[in-house]
Amino acid sequence: MTDAAQTANDVPPADAIAPDHDLFSKFDPLIAEREALLATGVRDPFAIVMDKVESPTQAIIQGRRTILLGTYNYMGMTFDPDVIAAGKRALDEFGAGTTGSRVLNGTYQGHRECEDALKEFYGTEHAMVFSTGYQANLGMISTLAGKGEYIILDADSHASIYDGCWLGNAEIVRFRHNSVEDLDKRLGRLPVGPGKLVVLEGVYSMLGDIAPLKEMVAVAKKHGCMVLVDEAHGMGFFGEHGRGVFEEAGVAADVDFVVGTFSKSVGTVGGFCVSNHPKFEVLRLVCRPYVFTASLPPSVVATAAASIRKLMDAGDKREHLWKNSRRLHQGLRDLGFTLGTPTAQSAIIAVMLPDQNVTVRMWQALLELGLYVNMARPPATPAGTYLLRCSLCAEHSDEQVGEILDIFAKAGHAVGCIPASA
Repeated sequence: MTDAAQTANDVPPADAIAPDHDLFSKFDPLIAEREALLATGVRDPFAIVMDKVESPTQAIIQGRRTILLGTYNYMGMTFDPDVIAAGKRALDEFGAGTTGSRVLNGTYQGHRECEDALKEFYGTEHAMVFSTGYQANLGMISTLAGKGEYIILDADSHASIYDGCWLGNAEIVRFRHNSVEDLDKRLGRLPVGPGKLVVLEGVYSMLGDIAPLKEMVAVAKKHGCMVLVDEAHGMGFFGEHGRGVFEEAGVAADVDFVVGTFSKSVGTVGGFCVSNHPKFEVLRLVCRPYVFTASLPPSVVATAAASIRKLMDAGDKREHLWKNSRRLHQGLRDLGFTLGTPTAQSAIIAVMLPDQNVTVRMWQALLELGLYVNMARPPATPAGTYLLRCSLCAEHSDEQVGEILDIFAKAGHAVGCIPASA
């Protein structure tokens, strides 16, 4: 018998593994919860397949025309003719992929052009493109703050921010969500001397609420901290130039780093960080999620660059998106739904529901009537919080917003989420 055959025979069959050695056993409660939910006859909210996407606002799901209200395609750039043409040209000229890291063979002309577009859009000296928005936060946060230094973050921060903290070796301090007072108090308790990075988000993705950046950045600077703002959900439609909440708050001069993604308003995939720090370029040599991953395909950076340049002159789109958001928010309130914010603060509107069963039934009722939204539950949301997250698009027509409200009314009545008279 060969050594290979002997090794194969030494591997026990799966059913012979003792239960306490099964690495999947820790997921058993979640598996049981999911199976019990699906046994009620509802569809899996996290396994939807888009059979065909016809536009930024419409798709075919299981043969049904469906309005898309859960795609983060805020500025509707995914089907822009100029963006698509740029991607096709790059695919023809440079091929399907780079097969290498940015620090080796993976920087093409298009990557530099994309970073130039970002620098022009944000008015900064430096821009660094990552393969995903997740990696942008992972890389920047884990690299900037090291052993003996501090990261101070909002308790409701995105998973990528938390993962960046855990990948690094800094001390982590959390403050209550959007509490300027708690941020000030916690910074005041930290020792003077060690480096400190305060991480904030312009728009928080679950409830769609915005951070009080003007006050928070002032507090951070008072305590000698550097500031990183994640504008994943604010880029494109906040501020005079669409740069994000930090621009609208008037704190651009005091924000050291802005992180963002291409998978929202830009309409493709990838992440980035822009900055004016004079030593910024050294990050290309020390940031592990940048150094040790393949770079974005040429077609992707070409579409991103084209989209970013068009977003520089998208005032009409921004205005229409805000009109859509205010109308939908008020319309849902008038129907009797409980929302995550008292007014429309962003393009995200969260419909709050009492438990998972009601949330899934409401989600399915909307889908069956031709409307797709996102269902969110713990751990993506705080414990005990269940919601349907609506993400509006600048390409939603006035007629579509009216149709969305009609569908919510019908589904809400069918499930019993809103009063019968609404």
